[in-house]
Amino acid sequence: MTKINQQQVKDAVRTAVNSGTNVHQQVKAITLTALTSRQLDMDNINSVTEAVGKGINEGISTQGEQAKEVFKQAATALDDALAIAAEASKLAIEEAASRVTEYSQHDLNDAIKDLQAMEGSFLDTLAKVAKGSNQVIADIVNDFITHTAQSGTAVGKQTLIALEALKGVTQLSKTVLVSSTVATVSTLAQIGSGILLGIAESLQAAHSKK
Repeated sequence: MTKINQQQVKDAVRTAVNSGTNVHQQVKAITLTALTSRQLDMDNINSVTEAVGKGINEGISTQGEQAKEVFKQAATALDDALAIAAEASKLAIEEAASRVTEYSQHDLNDAIKDLQAMEGSFLDTLAKVAKGSNQVIADIVNDFITHTAQSGTAVGKQTLIALEALKGVTQLSKTVLVSSTVATVSTLAQIGSGILLGIAESLQAAHSKK
């Protein structure tokens, strides 16, 4: 697994946004590739999300009249990619919970907290794009944020579904004597990364068949 650095992510997203073509597909693919090159923990998710935001910010300034539509495509692509990451995290937590003798309650709680933080990471990134842009772009971004706050984000909706599905996880863990030394959150993040890679590859295969 070769870790893709922030500069590479930012440059790739900037190029995709600059192109103005298939922006949603390109940005989503770049984001998923970057996420699957790392452990699926909050530090790495924040790092990728921030790099994508910077790339959008740098690329959108060249778009002129179609800036609003291009930004919407790029932002929803990031949102969709994070929603897929949330699903992968849920599946990783469920897998860890089924092997409770290897995971501590602390491991599972930390993983659930990371899941809950994903939507905030997305919205914070959009806010940074607005702050770092000219007034025209800032207005476009802020309008999108306002609309998203009303309609809900994809990652936020997926997180709610995941948390509902995981309600029994903590209760399950409390009923079993678990070890806090055999495995760590890092191991759980690796499980999540592997699951995300599988989802991303299946999506890519499905797209290639179209």
